Amino acid sequence: MEWIKSFVDLFLHLDEHLDQLIGDYGPWIYLILFLIIFCETGLVVTPFLPGDSLLFMAGAFAGQGKMNLALLFVLLTVAGILGDAVNYAVGAYLGPKVLKRNGRFLKPEYIARTQRFYERYGNKTIVLARFVPIVRTFAPFLAGVGQMTYWRFASYNVIGALVWVTLFLVLGYFFGQFKVVKENVEVLALAIVFISVLPMVWEWWRHRKSGTEAAAVEAESGH
Repeated sequence: MEWIKSFVDLFLHLDEHLDQLIGDYGPWIYLILFLIIFCETGLVVTPFLPGDSLLFMAGAFAGQGKMNLALLFVLLTVAGILGDAVNYAVGAYLGPKVLKRNGRFLKPEYIARTQRFYERYGNKTIVLARFVPIVRTFAPFLAGVGQMTYWRFASYNVIGALVWVTLFLVLGYFFGQFKVVKENVEVLALAIVFISVLPMVWEWWRHRKSGTEAAAVEAESGH
């Protein structure tokens, strides 16, 4: 399908697309990046937007003098905080009704994956989820559904956004200037996505393994 091809192209050539946007929109690029990060963290229907890789590439272009690192840090941190806050509010007020519907984007497996993350890490999920695609989008939503105290959520939200944005912007700023990185941006973007989803793969494997072991024990006890 054409949209899938375009989506894959966005990830594989994020550097080219971002460079073109900087040239086409000038200062408005900051608003565009703000909206992308806000939507990726704030809307449960857009978990597919680039987050980690986009922050890295923004930092890399800041290192080249094409963007202002301090301005990126402030705007994208605010975007991440506001995104999670909106997501929490949606979960608190609309969550129970929305969860009853099996929507196209609000998939049960996404909810289940995030719930397992909560079971393991508790409230720290709000911070740790920043580094896990999909879980990053659904963690604040489920915090709202679960009626987590807002001020407790807000503290984790601010800490998580600060660490997440700072880490990837700084990594992009310093390492994005190396020749080997510039010549292999596509590979690097895929590596970032791959590393980001590793925790989800581990959780899935661990859950499947525990389920298999439980089934084996049950089968043995039945004899």
